[in-house]
Amino acid sequence: MAQSLVKKIGVSLEINGEQRQVEIRPADTLLYVLRNYLGLTGAKPGCLNGDCGACSVIVNEKVYKSCIMLAVEAVESKVTSIEGLSDSPIQKAFVEHFAFQCGYCTPGFIMNTHAMLLHEPHPTYETIKEWLSSNICRCTSYQEIEDAVFSVIGRDK
Repeated sequence: MAQSLVKKIGVSLEINGEQRQVEIRPADTLLYVLRNYLGLTGAKPGCLNGDCGACSVIVNEKVYKSCIMLAVEAVESKVTSIEGLSDSPIQKAFVEHFAFQCGYCTPGFIMNTHAMLLHEPHPTYETIKEWLSSNICRCTSYQEIEDAVFSVIGRDK
């Protein structure tokens, strides 16, 4: 069996409020580490170039596309994946408003919306549209997604 030419390094990552020790390659993306080393498969590999948002996570209260962020960049940061938002109001709203079809993009939309609400608890319609524009859904309308967001902030469009 051939030995890997790239040496792994040990890092500590704070994921969903828990310190996790992991051996990674310096070139591993955060998405790869979450899914393949830590078993957190909620962030999805979509485009793998930062366009679709299916891999979105929150790092220090800002949304990041984990497919284009190196895991080593998350050292000494607080990372929240969809698994860290269990039973959040926005997750419940997505279910209640049928804001998904296949569900592949849903974790990214939820993470993006959660981050928006951390910074803008009462966003305007324009702000919501702007934040949602960084994620792509290929199989349902954005109407249900917008409805879910508006239900969480407690107002109509």
